[in-house]
Amino acid sequence: MNGSRKSFKTLCHNFKTFTVYNPIRRNRNIGTDNQGFGRNNQLVISSPYGDLKSFYERLVNYRKESRVINGHEFIFVVEETRENSIHSCSINDITKIIEYIPSKDYGDLKLIILRQPKRKEEILSPVWGRLIYSYEFENDYFPAVILDAIDTEKKLFWPKKQTIEDQKEFERLKADGHPFIETKRNFIAEFKPEFIRNTQLYRTLPHEFGHYVHYLEVVEKPGNDEEDYDEKEKRMDLYFSLPKSEKETFAHKYADTLKTKLIDKNIIPFEPEHKLQSGLVL
Repeated sequence: MNGSRKSFKTLCHNFKTFTVYNPIRRNRNIGTDNQGFGRNNQLVISSPYGDLKSFYERLVNYRKESRVINGHEFIFVVEETRENSIHSCSINDITKIIEYIPSKDYGDLKLIILRQPKRKEEILSPVWGRLIYSYEFENDYFPAVILDAIDTEKKLFWPKKQTIEDQKEFERLKADGHPFIETKRNFIAEFKPEFIRNTQLYRTLPHEFGHYVHYLEVVEKPGNDEEDYDEKEKRMDLYFSLPKSEKETFAHKYADTLKTKLIDKNIIPFEPEHKLQSGLVL
């Protein structure tokens, strides 16, 4: 009888130990890459095998239009937007701003791309616009200014913990009209077409031109037709080694100067020609 009780206690003890012990909880690699599972689930911008183009060069369902501005040809490339996304600026809007940029600042810049970013790109690489120094389009290469379509169903988040540069940009966004609401951790604004347009047309567009002018001043203008290519390459290395803050300061100053000039002359702001909506800009 005593032996039976002892066996029963031992059985209960063993059962209890078995149910409490969980080897998974002892695995410190759970939830990390070292676990071995889920490595292929990382959110990345995909690149088709064998395609050397960057993600912003892979355009679909687009149309193009040539405009001569101050004697310089620009090619506008407009990619079709998906539902709820808009191109905030029309070709005519952009043309009007470029007309007031000195033609000496155009250089070889030829492409103005209005593109529809993929959903992953909106998460991993969200931008108002960007400058590409050598953009491949239809088997040719030219510098390009890109303005991304914006999904008006999303919101604009800005952190409360801000660097000095974050604070400056936050003030610029508020000046553009974005109506931020304060929450516990962030400032949040809904994307409104008219305020997106204020940002991209009056600030982002001249800002990207400012980056290109900086490149021209450092790399192109100091050169001459008789110099060795190595000399130009040294200047290119110098430019691309400049701190990001220095490049941004130059571009912001260029954009601010142009914007102030156009405001003083009552050229901006001006009304859009049509209601902003999804699809191709006409």
